[in-house]
Amino acid sequence: MKSVPKSFPKGFIWGGALAANQMEGAWKEGGKGWCLADINRAQYDLPPNQRYNIEIDTAFIEKAMSEEDTLYPKRRGIDFYHTYKEDLALLAGTGMNSLRTSINWARIFPNGDETEPNEEGLKFYDNLIDEIIKNGMEPMITISHYEMPLNLTINYTGWYSRELITFFTRYCEVLFRRYKGKVRKWIIVNQINLIVHESFNHLGIAADKVENLLEAKYQGVHNEMVACAIATKKAHEIDPENDIGMMFCSNLTYPCSTKPEDNFWNLRHNQMEMLYGDIMVRGYYPGYALRYFSDNSLNIEITEEDEKALKEGTVDFVSLSYYYTRLSGEQPFLHTKLGQIANPELKASDWGWAIDPIGLRYALNVYWDRYQKPIYITENGLGAYDKVEEDGSIHDPYRIEYMKSHIEQMKESIMDGVDLRGYYPWGPIDIVSCSSSEMEKRYGFIYVDYDNYGNGTGKRSIKDSYYWYQKVTSSNGEEL
Repeated sequence: MKSVPKSFPKGFIWGGALAANQMEGAWKEGGKGWCLADINRAQYDLPPNQRYNIEIDTAFIEKAMSEEDTLYPKRRGIDFYHTYKEDLALLAGTGMNSLRTSINWARIFPNGDETEPNEEGLKFYDNLIDEIIKNGMEPMITISHYEMPLNLTINYTGWYSRELITFFTRYCEVLFRRYKGKVRKWIIVNQINLIVHESFNHLGIAADKVENLLEAKYQGVHNEMVACAIATKKAHEIDPENDIGMMFCSNLTYPCSTKPEDNFWNLRHNQMEMLYGDIMVRGYYPGYALRYFSDNSLNIEITEEDEKALKEGTVDFVSLSYYYTRLSGEQPFLHTKLGQIANPELKASDWGWAIDPIGLRYALNVYWDRYQKPIYITENGLGAYDKVEEDGSIHDPYRIEYMKSHIEQMKESIMDGVDLRGYYPWGPIDIVSCSSSEMEKRYGFIYVDYDNYGNGTGKRSIKDSYYWYQKVTSSNGEEL
């Protein structure tokens, strides 16, 4: 009988994950155009769990483009565009052997619809990728991470416009050819199932430009998945060594009661969250999705050419972000709101995100059982308020405990038989929050001295969790 693995496999990846739009700044430099993240407005007057820019119309866009930078923290980030060499050296000091980051689409094609890329933008990423490798880290690159050129929203209708299939696959091909031999791990779209919570940031569909926003979202994400499939096939043609992945935001829920109805509607919720993997791994639309479209009068155009592309462009691995779990049920599932209930059995972060390490093991088992593809955890971490002591030290035992408990469940999932290949904690250096555009919602092992309004020195300081992660990486997860 084969033995059960008792430890993390040899060659396991201990990495870290970042995003261009949340850290680079320099939003008008290097020929970069406007991107979606540049109009993420800070809303600090709202409670922490409501500071989101979810659905946006053209009036919002016009107003945002006329307002001062102080209201838009992602325009400044942490100035990584100018400090990346020093920051990468600090990150490498944790012992991480891989770094996931994104390429800002609007740096490469400022308007999105050009036929030739911006060479200055490519040169920045030439240098960045070389520096990642120089520091002993393997690059994992996300091609689309909420950085769509804003022009594709203004003069098109975001991903609802089929023209974006051509624009995006052109962009992907430029990257695959430029970084052949340097980058082999690619995630084409970040958290592709987030068409509710990060609706505009993901799809770039202005709410007032379509008649049925829910239908437009599903048409948009369909067009996006077709583009991903075409790009995946091209990536394998350009370099057979390319490893192409799809990425979930793990939003699987537990049923809110023992009633059969709640269990059924929870099943429906989880099916529609896994729809994107079902298509991108298996290559076709499942019956439950077609019924969902029919029951809710959603007319999604799926051509024979689309179906062929989806079948021919399936991915090599599955990746996921994992932060929390919630409950679902009580009523027939309609994907217009998050529609989920906080779990009263769990403690939560200051932003209301439930802390559920076992939920990670649950998700890993579900995805492995369903897809039988290698899995990477490409985001996980705790957003928290950190305090700098008078002597400059930063003690964050809450972050260490959060990550320790999740890594323990990763090990359990490996013992369950899950083919887990790597772990990329989110934001190993403090960056601007994706969802709420706050700087003070910190995830990092490295503290960056900026507040929500951009005040501060920008000085980088080491937190206790930095030294803890050194022990994790050096022991291959044995010393927690």
